[in-house]
Amino acid sequence: MPPDRADPRPISDTIAHEIRRLIMSGEWEPGRRLPTTEQLIRDFSTSNVTVQRALKKLKAEGFLVGRSGQGVYVRERAPMEIAPASLMAPVGPDQPYSWITEAAKRSQKGSNRILEVREIVPPRRVREVFGLPDDGVAVLRKRIGLLDSTPAELVWSYYPAELARGTRLADRRKIPGGSPALLEQMGYPTRGQDDVVGTRFATSEEFLLLELPGEIPLLDVFRVVYSDNRRPIEVTELVKPGHIYKASYAVTAG
Repeated sequence: MPPDRADPRPISDTIAHEIRRLIMSGEWEPGRRLPTTEQLIRDFSTSNVTVQRALKKLKAEGFLVGRSGQGVYVRERAPMEIAPASLMAPVGPDQPYSWITEAAKRSQKGSNRILEVREIVPPRRVREVFGLPDDGVAVLRKRIGLLDSTPAELVWSYYPAELARGTRLADRRKIPGGSPALLEQMGYPTRGQDDVVGTRFATSEEFLLLELPGEIPLLDVFRVVYSDNRRPIEVTELVKPGHIYKASYAVTAG
């Protein structure tokens, strides 16, 4: 049953939202030519100016590409589904970090840039997970993940200070195989993780570091990684551009 009131948002925004949905769901596949302006005007019962305003917004966000004399097309890159479980397990000795191997499966080059490593008083919910007092500290590793040299995620990973001090977790060097491999070598194998996933808009720092093309929603993940006896060994906050990514989870009954 349709709602009994009108959508109060500008019509150009609602058109853009609907076209985003069609692209992100795969209903409009990569490289598809959009209906003509005349068809969009009829479909949305609006004016040419309003349709052009919506298309301009979507082009700026990277969803659509205009080709001179040919029309407007859906971007060539399909939304990427990320499966958090694929990044959880440690890799073998001398093997690349899972971020790199998962990118290679999509014919992309994955890399990481370390932005900051230091001891800090972490956010409240991180302190609660680690059982820290208000002035308790943890080791922060902040990095940006790149795909084909383009920013793709911003990550803040926190570790208990007593566990991380004096280890590779506490310096700016990259960790061969990633933190799961190092933690397993230290005697803290990954046994599971809990994710809380939401969406929000970017802070100024996130907007600039991720080089966002516009007011793009972010996929916001708060992750707790556990070792034996449900001991939390890592808490990660990460954000990904919502016009590129979708999260994929598989649940087995029983």
